[in-house]
Order: sequence, then structure tokens, then C-alpha cells
Amino acid sequence: MIAGIGIDVTDISRLDQALARTPALAVRLFADSERTRPTRALAGCFAVKEAAAKALGAPAGLRWTDAVLDHDSAGRPVLTVLGTVAAAAGRLGITSWHVSISHDRGPCVAMVVAER
Repeated sequence: MIAGIGIDVTDISRLDQALARTPALAVRLFADSERTRPTRALAGCFAVKEAAAKALGAPAGLRWTDAVLDHDSAGRPVLTVLGTVAAAAGRLGITSWHVSISHDRGPCVAMVVAER
């Protein structure tokens, strides 16, 4: 059963500028495993984190690094939740996540479905 749906659009160049202006931002937003990726991929990570928060109802206190984007062996995006995000998901009975990401020259869009 679908418990929540979230969508987010992130402008790739705007994220690139923000990261150049404030290097510490990368540490606050992205897990160690995500930070080695190019800005285009980081925009996807950020959009997924935002969409996941929206799917959870945007509860206060979520840490950006507690939502980690990876890919399975077939290249499909996979969301792993830890700490604050896992706790919020647990309160809602979320048992699985479905993630879709699309990039274009300027924007990146992500959709996340939370299922119980």
C-alpha cells in the first residue's frame, strides 16, 4: 500500500554554484559514498532526498545524510535510509521505497514512493 509520494526538481547548475560557494554544504547534504560523484549525479541525490522527505510528510529533524542514494546491479536507483529518516519511516510503517530519477541539461527530477 502506498503511504506517501514525493517529487522534487533540482537545478544542476544552481547546486553546482552552491557547492562551489559553500564547500561544507557537501558534507551536510551528502553521505561519504555520494560526495565522490559529479554535480549532475549529486543533483539526483539531492532531489531524491527532498522527494523522500516529502513522501514522509516532511517531518522536522531529518538529516540529509540519513537518506543515501545508490544503484543496484542493474543500475536502478536504490534509497537506503538510516538514523532520523529510518525512524520517521518506521513510525509510518514504511517497508520499501521506489525511486525514479531523470536528468536533463538543466534540471534533475526525482520521484519517491514510500510503501508499507
